[in-house]
Amino acid sequence: MTDNWPPLRDIHLPPPPSAWPPAPGWWLLTVLLLLVLAFAIRALLRRRARALRRRRLLAEFDALRPTSPDAEAALAYLAALSGFLRRLARAVSAEAAVLRGDDWIRFLDRHGDGFSAYADVLNDALWRPRAVVDVDALHALTRAHLERVLARELAHV
Repeated sequence: MTDNWPPLRDIHLPPPPSAWPPAPGWWLLTVLLLLVLAFAIRALLRRRARALRRRRLLAEFDALRPTSPDAEAALAYLAALSGFLRRLARAVSAEAAVLRGDDWIRFLDRHGDGFSAYADVLNDALWRPRAVVDVDALHALTRAHLERVLARELAHV
């Protein structure tokens, strides 16, 4: 018998699949990882900004403390403290800018800090010729209040 058939050749396998382009699942995983990384970086930057703002506010507050115990220094301290508390209150609530008298003291004392004991000093000591105030106690009270406000009310900003 004659072979009229063409000669048979070996079977050639296709080349192995290449690594590029990746499968769609790898693309999806890469996008998800990039999103997680972006959110983590954003959270880190916000946390650092909050920490920096906190350090600056505490440093500004500590700089208000008078260096001498005389009445003029106490009046200057009360004026600076009043301005600082007003700016802090505006950061918490825009309505706080117009509060006066007992409403202002109630707003400051919303955490139960004890500002009601200093109501007279905070409301009208600036218009008296002489202010009698325990600067150390008021400073400690206000620092505790500032810490609470930074932790509870300005943590999201």
